[in-house]
Amino acid sequence: MSLDDIKQALLLSYQQHGGINHLDGVNLPAQSSVNQLCVDCMHLLFPGFFDETRLTKGAAGELVSRLLGQIQKRLTVEIEKCLRFSKHADPVGHAREVTNILLSRLPALREILQTDVAAAYRGDPAARSIEEIILAYPCVLVISLQRFAHELYLLKVPLLPRMITEYAHERTGCDLHPGARLGAHFFIDHCTGVVVGETATIGDHVKLYQGVTLGAKSFETDDTGAPIKGVKRHPDIGPHVTIYAHATILGGDTTIGENSIIGSNVWLIKSVPPDSVVYNKGENLVTRSRRKKETLIENPSWADLKTSHDWQI
Repeated sequence: MSLDDIKQALLLSYQQHGGINHLDGVNLPAQSSVNQLCVDCMHLLFPGFFDETRLTKGAAGELVSRLLGQIQKRLTVEIEKCLRFSKHADPVGHAREVTNILLSRLPALREILQTDVAAAYRGDPAARSIEEIILAYPCVLVISLQRFAHELYLLKVPLLPRMITEYAHERTGCDLHPGARLGAHFFIDHCTGVVVGETATIGDHVKLYQGVTLGAKSFETDDTGAPIKGVKRHPDIGPHVTIYAHATILGGDTTIGENSIIGSNVWLIKSVPPDSVVYNKGENLVTRSRRKKETLIENPSWADLKTSHDWQI
């Protein structure tokens, strides 16, 4: 088969099966450009940490100006492509507006990222310095870019938020959907294999270990059997919760109460009251209270609990 024959077969394939970037239509965001945007954002959020040359106080202003200019230009172009894809009435003007809004949120974004770095340092006895956390811990990259992408998600920019989080996913093996709402002081230890779905919410001071899944239990479907978009389908994790390795928590109506601990390899599809410990015991899944019996039973939302000792679900 000649190269010309292969070319003609490919052109026919594009025509019949799609998978081509809107031939004669709008141009989609460029992956290489989005990847560079992610790199520039990390340099701007943590200046001096990923550069080959030493950053001086006098040069900081020049560095920030250069990075802001690069990010503003690239972000505007890629957002405009996304808006044209969604047939926005004013893709050029709205892209500029969204870019300026997002860049204005960067100082607040940096502030909350410092809490994530601090949580990693406090949460890992192997960590020797804050610098080690920023330079070497994958959670810094994946959480930073998710928080950045989440702002784009809230501003209803299509395509781009997911492309940003997928860059982090590819680099770290940790998949945080840009729609997920993350509280402050968030730490993912080891990172690999963690999946957090679009409609999940995570409170302040939450710690996840590798392999944790905050996923959907099932999908609501329409009359044709297709999943309905935008439905709450991922769990809510309260503040000060620790979830150990390879635990799976599913369902949009599943809530993990504050101050709870979820053990390794636990499979949960029901809510857990505050101050609980959940673990596997033989073939049973066990939940017990971390507090005194009378305190738990007096909580009206969990008045049906008969004991503060192990109870099975």
